Amino acid sequence: MKKLIVNCLFLLFAVGVNAEEPQQKFSPEKFQADMEAFITKEACLTPQEAAAFFPLYREMQKKQRVLYSQMQAEGMIKPASEEACKKLIQKRDQVELELKAIQQTYHNKFFGVIPASKVWDVIKAEDRFHRGMFRNWGRGFQPPRVGGGMRGPRQGQGQGQNQNQGQGRQK
Repeated sequence: MKKLIVNCLFLLFAVGVNAEEPQQKFSPEKFQADMEAFITKEACLTPQEAAAFFPLYREMQKKQRVLYSQMQAEGMIKPASEEACKKLIQKRDQVELELKAIQQTYHNKFFGVIPASKVWDVIKAEDRFHRGMFRNWGRGFQPPRVGGGMRGPRQGQGQGQNQNQGQGRQK
């Protein structure tokens, strides 16, 4: 009987502790805001640049999301025949080309509102943000740290480190 009471008290205590810790749920709005803050900081966008850039960026994402949804809807079940598989793969390839065309179109639009070097920084920051989010997926919603995880130049690629650069191969 004592064991049963102790087990019940332990169970109630465990449930109570879990109830006190709020479950973090995914919020698309928070994700977007965190991503934009991360990109702004990592790419060193001024408030004016961010104000001009992010409406275009969101427009690009909206168009890409339509195609991603289409790919996901069509690619859930493997077709039974070889011909159907072939057609599905070709359709997927076409959608991926459309995604790249959208990306290229918007990159050219971005050049009109921010310098090309910052477009590069935005692309790299977006990649780092998504990698960080996937890395933290099991630990709840945590955006990656701003400025964290940056590595210096690879050995031999820093300034002045490759003294033979531009010279012929020595034997």
